[in-house]
Amino acid sequence: MTYGETRQRNDGEQARPVDGHGTSPLDESIGFLMGVAYRKLVQLFAQRLKPYDITPEQWAVLVRIAEREGMIQKDIADRSGKDRPTVTRILDALESKSLIVRRICGSDRRSYRIFATEQGKALTAATIPVEREALTDAMEGFSDAEANELKSQLRRIAATIDRFIGKT
Repeated sequence: MTYGETRQRNDGEQARPVDGHGTSPLDESIGFLMGVAYRKLVQLFAQRLKPYDITPEQWAVLVRIAEREGMIQKDIADRSGKDRPTVTRILDALESKSLIVRRICGSDRRSYRIFATEQGKALTAATIPVEREALTDAMEGFSDAEANELKSQLRRIAATIDRFIGKT
């Protein structure tokens, strides 16, 4: 099959390209399609978060901090699925917005525990419904069972990838 040919999918439907210009192997790549869907979801959520002056990336880290206060940076990185340098950058931004504070860890003066400020907790409480609404809109037409199945499959893919990259 060459680039641009129409492919028949296993379910009998024609493959539809993401960009509307012919098909390619990417149009059937689960990884590519997940990436496209993720970027579109982030774009939708970013639009909805604009009035709150926080990005989706910052929001996810702030929510993780509010869920379990006093974590060190490594734990925040693990719980938010981000690498440490990215988390450092995000923590700097959240701190500059007075949404978090860093406190020296008593046992290790090189390490800091991270806490949400009252402003950070209020922002989290105000924006969790915004995130839920964005997801509800993105999942329009999906039944609860389909949404739950999708979450289950995404968790399964993530766990399988963790095994391959040695993160079990």
